Amino acid sequence: MFQKLISSPGHGKLLVLEDGKLHFLKMVIWILQVCLGGFKEGEQYEAWKAECQNMVPSMGNGKFIMAPIIMDDDQMIKDLTTNTDSGDDDGATSSIDSVLAKKVTQWKLGLHQIGLDVIRTDRALVFYESEANQAKLWNVLAVYAWVDHSIGYVQGMNDICSPMVILMENEADAFWCFERAMRRLRENFRSSATSLGVQSQLSTLAGIIRAIDPKLHEHLEELDGGQYLFALRMLMVLFRRELSVVDALYLWEVMWAMEYNPNISSLYEVSRSRSDVAPNENVVSKTDTKQLKQYGKYERKLIKTGHGDQKSALVVFLVASVIEAKKKRLLKEARGPDDVVKIVGEITASLDAKRALRDALKIQEKYLRKTKQL
Repeated sequence: MFQKLISSPGHGKLLVLEDGKLHFLKMVIWILQVCLGGFKEGEQYEAWKAECQNMVPSMGNGKFIMAPIIMDDDQMIKDLTTNTDSGDDDGATSSIDSVLAKKVTQWKLGLHQIGLDVIRTDRALVFYESEANQAKLWNVLAVYAWVDHSIGYVQGMNDICSPMVILMENEADAFWCFERAMRRLRENFRSSATSLGVQSQLSTLAGIIRAIDPKLHEHLEELDGGQYLFALRMLMVLFRRELSVVDALYLWEVMWAMEYNPNISSLYEVSRSRSDVAPNENVVSKTDTKQLKQYGKYERKLIKTGHGDQKSALVVFLVASVIEAKKKRLLKEARGPDDVVKIVGEITASLDAKRALRDALKIQEKYLRKTKQL
């Protein structure tokens, strides 16, 4: 049954055992128990969902929103907070109401965008032929946007959340899988008018290519691609759109296992405030040999060579391996940034995840040699 739900034409059959769940549950266990913590009780999710249902009564009825339900202005906030003439207490209450009203308005403004993205998510999968399953994905994303109001919902989160919804029959469990993963990934989605959430990773990527392949880097700079913005999506959603569901889950499992750091995992566990900045990942100072054995293989090498931070995440070297694989065509055919996007984008649905990982580790070795960090 489970295999039929997530198999699709052109993506092949899943590597599964008996009931069709064991391969994927292995990945979920890595996310929840090894990399990011353990399962959470469903009561908290249901409480948050109830708050959302009070504001949008149609939530939870198997349907989801695809049209705006509120205008893009602050009239509602003004209407809710005009009564400020009843003394200091009323003024304080009005101030609280104003903050809450703004939060509600911002949340409602994004609900239809979640719906529009839901219907575009993994459309080739039989699982999402069911409107109830689409609504389940919408519910999880909408509740998360309410809880993590400092970032809210950003396009791409649907790609991260979809496998969790497919994997977990219980909606609350799917939410906590997604919430745990987002503790590590949420800064990818934080952006402003002057910065991108993955800006530091893009800078690191540029430094890697500059070090291992100066000719290619110079060519990309001449084409106005030196900021590597063409790699933005791969970094934000961890190759989710470039790979099949099966290969993406394999890639995530291997990456998070190799990058496992018990100190960072404990920081994500205690960091419950959604407005927190990302924990400083370079937290290991005096790590002895015994402690290092608890780390993933990739993370151990980073700690030993002094590169233990999120900017040097394995996914950055994966992107570098993709660029290097397209080197000949980029040098020969690319005459502008659009050509770069087209050539690199051709990896979609054709990228071999295992080979990309092997190549990424080779590039990491080469980069460390070039920068004299071995």
